Amino acid sequence: MRLLLASKSAARRRMLEAAGVPFETVETRFDESGVKAAMKRRGLGAAEIALALAEGKARVAAAEGLVLGSDQVLELEDGSMLDKPQDRDEAMAQLRAMSGRPHKLHTAGCVIDAGVMQWRHVETVAMHVRPLGKAFLQDYLDREWEQVRWSVGGYHVEGRGAQLFERIEGSLFAVQGLPLLPLLGFLRERGLLFS
Repeated sequence: MRLLLASKSAARRRMLEAAGVPFETVETRFDESGVKAAMKRRGLGAAEIALALAEGKARVAAAEGLVLGSDQVLELEDGSMLDKPQDRDEAMAQLRAMSGRPHKLHTAGCVIDAGVMQWRHVETVAMHVRPLGKAFLQDYLDREWEQVRWSVGGYHVEGRGAQLFERIEGSLFAVQGLPLLPLLGFLRERGLLFS
């Protein structure tokens, strides 16, 4: 049995490779924004939406084997959710909105085998953003825009984005895009990794 990653995320690939997980990537064509908007209209919470997006990605990857889907939803204090910034100005606005405030990052993963859900997990991480000055934000986006433009919240904690935070409560793996430790437990149970 093989693990198939239904994601284009370089961070997810790096985490699996670093953890010694054998996997292949598979292409998916999934209307993430449409599904997310529909779920918001139905009144689903951020963690539920993250899990549904992860499941949707895994289900559209019509492939033989265990298919891993993963996604994240960023939830502000007021319960509103951020999407990936469409441009640099939107990234700046998002970072200003998070400045000096905590938010939650919900990271979901699921594994599907032949259309049947085998494993699902959501990790929520509390992210405490320090007060961010205008000069810092300008410099940060000047240096990091090409790396963070595809990231919800406009940051990568594994790089210069670590400077945005006072503290993080939860798994750094989850912040980077995978509930990795629970996933490794599942893979050991299934015999894909040695126990």
